[in-house]
Amino acid sequence: MKILVINSGSSSIKYQLFNMPQEEVIAKGLLERIGEEKSFFIQKSAKGKLELEGSIATHEQGINFIIDMLTDKEKGVISSIEEIQGVGHRVVHGEEEFTESVLINEKVIMRIEEYADLAPLHNPPNLMGIMASKKFLPNAIQVACFDTAFHHAIPPKAYIYGIPYELYEKYKIRRYGFHGTSHLYVKRRLVSILKMPKEELNLITCHLGNGCSVSAIAHGKSVDTSMGFTPLEGLVMGTRSGDIDPAIIFYLNGKGYTPEDLNKLLNKKSGLMGISGISNDMRNLFWAQEKGNERAKLAIEVFCYRLRKYIGAYLAVLGKTDAIIFTGGIGENNPQIRQDTLSGMESLGIEIEEEKNVSTVKGVEAQISKDSSRVKVYVIPTNEELCIAQDAYELTKVQPGVISLKID
Repeated sequence: MKILVINSGSSSIKYQLFNMPQEEVIAKGLLERIGEEKSFFIQKSAKGKLELEGSIATHEQGINFIIDMLTDKEKGVISSIEEIQGVGHRVVHGEEEFTESVLINEKVIMRIEEYADLAPLHNPPNLMGIMASKKFLPNAIQVACFDTAFHHAIPPKAYIYGIPYELYEKYKIRRYGFHGTSHLYVKRRLVSILKMPKEELNLITCHLGNGCSVSAIAHGKSVDTSMGFTPLEGLVMGTRSGDIDPAIIFYLNGKGYTPEDLNKLLNKKSGLMGISGISNDMRNLFWAQEKGNERAKLAIEVFCYRLRKYIGAYLAVLGKTDAIIFTGGIGENNPQIRQDTLSGMESLGIEIEEEKNVSTVKGVEAQISKDSSRVKVYVIPTNEELCIAQDAYELTKVQPGVISLKID
């Protein structure tokens, strides 16, 4: 069965076509700069790399173009759209309603649109991808997989903020958490690696990229996570501030910063970029640090320190922790960040094996802790697209009447 996975962003569409249940990637690609004067497209498959430039004005045109490329007589990988039996869509926010992956119907579409005010930069383009897929792949089963779904098990004591409770009742202001598909995928992989029932595992999963989040997983379920009502809370990230004193916002507002200014400041101009003043890319910061740039050095130190604090907090939350997982672009590819974050935590049962840590291979799963370490540490490359494909496949193949898939 062929499953198409679509991640429809504000100005781009990422996609992968899988052969399931073999989990074989048939083709993957990216269409970016939608709505701009010049759009760029790249598709990779066994038939080679296909790169094109043109003008794609809308997401609907983009989905149509991608389908045309998948079925192209020369560079395409399928002969007909009828070969695509299911489509899995990444949807960022499902509020409290969507605690699992679901078949898309009119009610689901209405709710995704309704929850757009909780994720205004993500849910609307996610929905554009869904509507276009329904139009151009009318016979395929459409499935929505929510970033927030994996965190539905977080208890009230962890998701309620210390503000008037009626704000939660009226506006649903609470911790939701994000990157759920990534945290779920690496948890599933570790269950497979250790061959242990998920109910027996307590984990701390660290998704570190331009956006960063940490999750505490008890008995296979998310019980706390660093991102909150929005993806702004938590760790220092590429351009996001993470945790700050909320009074800073009032102080800056008094200095003339508008709400729009503050939103841009905290989401686009802070984090690694804001501290260093030069880049949100960790690779650039390490290069600058080697050249003696003190602010780049400070940005790296703040990043590791904040991550270390969250790991320490979640060790306390979990009590017994079986493993820590690093994933995401930084988590997978930067051994120094892993070393600096976890060094000196031997008294907490964490012992890094320096040689194993440094010798990790890009894209390869590895244990980087010593055999004597009570808390094992792993590097597991994330694969959110495969996680979405797995859920979409399960819902596409099931008997009629089953409309959702429990997140585990």
